[in-house]
Amino acid sequence: MRMETFKIQVEGSMPDTKMTVYIQGTSPELLMKKRPMILLCPGGGYHWTSDREADPLAVRFLAMGYHVAILRYSCAPAGYPTSLLEAATAMKLIHEHAQEWQVDEEKIVIQGCSAGGHLAASLGMFWHEAWISEKVGVPNGLLRPAGMILCYPVITSGEYAHRGSFENLLCGQYTGEMLERVSLEKQVTEHTPKAFIWHTYTDDTVPVENSLLLISAMKKYDIPVEFHMYPVGGHGLSTCDALAANAEGYGVQKECQSWLPLVQTWLQNL
Repeated sequence: MRMETFKIQVEGSMPDTKMTVYIQGTSPELLMKKRPMILLCPGGGYHWTSDREADPLAVRFLAMGYHVAILRYSCAPAGYPTSLLEAATAMKLIHEHAQEWQVDEEKIVIQGCSAGGHLAASLGMFWHEAWISEKVGVPNGLLRPAGMILCYPVITSGEYAHRGSFENLLCGQYTGEMLERVSLEKQVTEHTPKAFIWHTYTDDTVPVENSLLLISAMKKYDIPVEFHMYPVGGHGLSTCDALAANAEGYGVQKECQSWLPLVQTWLQNL
């Protein structure tokens, strides 16, 4: 396995923005040559990117046999659309290195937790828009994720909003027009890729209605969604086990640990 870090800079990027890739090696002994790739977007309310939703998830997806990239995108005071353009740039870099890394370009999936889920879903909603391809310098088709894995995602800027995420994302652009633009249940189109989504019923930080609103919007376009709502569990659970528990021990939720084998099956059926 090889690890490599790429500095990512677009207009407005913070100095430490980067993508770290973990590329599994090929061997004459192995049947699998090209592998799918998962682009991870940790959460953190667009205030920071969480370590708990980075390496612990990367390890799990690597164990499933996938290449993994972790995007440490710009957060406040960097405002919209900086992080979205960074995610698009990350997709561009993956495609540029696809042959070298033996990436299956038809199976590049974007994943995100919480506000990282908002970023992942934003690329899913807006990848086809000309302004993004013009800024990044690639055809739109290269920016389309094969699917989205959204873990307790921030979606809506309306009644059930996690208000802090949108304040950090929009900074000085916090207007009604921009709130409408980044309320992603209102941005679903026929171009939106399929999704795997999970949330807990008792999430008291990002209400489950965020996921439900997105699912309802995707259903109107007959876009496939696999959704799992767990009856218990707080916010920011990541792998739901000791691997991602915080310093106080929070984050172990046995009832939710099934999401990882479930998403593995979903990925195998892409």
